[in-house]
Amino acid sequence: MQISEETILHIAKLARLEFRGEELESIRKDMEKIIGFMDNLSAIDTSHVEPLIFMSDERNVLRDDIASTTVSKDEALMNAPKKDSDYFRIPKVLDK
Repeated sequence: MQISEETILHIAKLARLEFRGEELESIRKDMEKIIGFMDNLSAIDTSHVEPLIFMSDERNVLRDDIASTTVSKDEALMNAPKKDSDYFRIPKVLDK
């Protein structure tokens, strides 16, 4: 399938990209290869193939949710550049 320069420029505009000169030609060739590959895939009969829902047989493998203290409050504040009793002090982020 042939892809026109206008199509590439339109896609680039939608993606907020700029292509010029050799880049434009390189992108055109790459897109033609991609579409050619997709055409090859569409020629394969997949009527008897189940859709892939999960990438592996394992589903919802989660660890137990057990509460534990990994870092104490004092350890967390130990290297803070500024602290106020039990809290980190940071520069003001929002104006009133």
